[in-house]
Amino acid sequence: MPGPGRTAPLVPAARRAALRRRLLAWYDGARRDFPWRFAEGQADPYRVWISEAMLQQTQVARVVPYYRLFLERFPTLEALAAADEEAVLEAWSGLGYYARARSLHGAARQALALHGRLPASLKGLAALPGFGPYTAGAVASIAFGLPAPAVDGNVARLLARLFAIDGPLEAASTRARLAATAAALLGPERPGDWTQALIELGATRCVKSAPRCERCPVAGLCEARRAGKQLIIPPARRRPGKLRLRLGVAVFRYGELLLLLRRPSSGLFGGLWAPPMAALPQGVLTAAKLRKRLGEVLSRELGVPVRVGRELASAERTLTHRALTLLAFEATTRTRPEGPGLRWATPLEVETLGTASAVRVLLERLPPVRSRPKA
Repeated sequence: MPGPGRTAPLVPAARRAALRRRLLAWYDGARRDFPWRFAEGQADPYRVWISEAMLQQTQVARVVPYYRLFLERFPTLEALAAADEEAVLEAWSGLGYYARARSLHGAARQALALHGRLPASLKGLAALPGFGPYTAGAVASIAFGLPAPAVDGNVARLLARLFAIDGPLEAASTRARLAATAAALLGPERPGDWTQALIELGATRCVKSAPRCERCPVAGLCEARRAGKQLIIPPARRRPGKLRLRLGVAVFRYGELLLLLRRPSSGLFGGLWAPPMAALPQGVLTAAKLRKRLGEVLSRELGVPVRVGRELASAERTLTHRALTLLAFEATTRTRPEGPGLRWATPLEVETLGTASAVRVLLERLPPVRSRPKA
């Protein structure tokens, strides 16, 4: 019992010790093998950081090949900082959430300019672009061996069940309780492995819809399971409906060359290359009216009269907050569009430039070029 004037610790010492002992022992034998995992104290901070940036909102299986190719192209912090943004976006193309790539690039330059390397402190990491509380804590603990909390979605769900924290995970009060609980579990021994063990257990055993309690090394210490609430803690998140967006995509061809436009750095497909496009109304419109609307918008954007012809292909893509429908139309002008931010790309360039996966799918569905332009 705590003495007069003292409060009980958030996590009793005996329970904390048992959790750490059981979970670390399980991690030693059950952890999956990934190219960004290192023995405690031997991590490469740059490689740990790249993996954490890529793993945000992206499945592990998808990240592995991108991670390897990205490091082949930018093997060091110095190489990433020296690259131009377009090269970084090209290497990131297909992973989505392209703001992550721009933040990664900016953070590399800032870290190199201010510290000569990634800073080996939680405060220094948190000051870099793209380093939220989770990323800063993960890199601090895994890469630099600092006892720092790192609470991602997997860890939040795991801690909520272990300690029967039954509020919505997105609520500020719940996040505060989870952060305090994560901090109370920290210790000086194996901080990097501890962070990864929590993540691993949340990703492979304490999963969202059907927790595998019979295979969990800390099931006997789980308050939600003891109360029979492991299926309702945490409560299901109420997600807002996705914004439906229909885009008209203009396919300008000159022989095998395709007109691409560099998208603005902010907004949908920010900073990437794509054919000229414009949002189309969601209501029911005739094909003729859709083509007319798209032609009017693109004429203003390109500064030349645009004629929009037949529909060539379509593609649908579901993003975190958007449900996209892309409609590709044949487009022509009397004068060949040229200017800053425009380029006529060969098929090989189209494949290697930084383009969104939704755009690539649409372009792959285009019919082949019928004929070359006359000289």
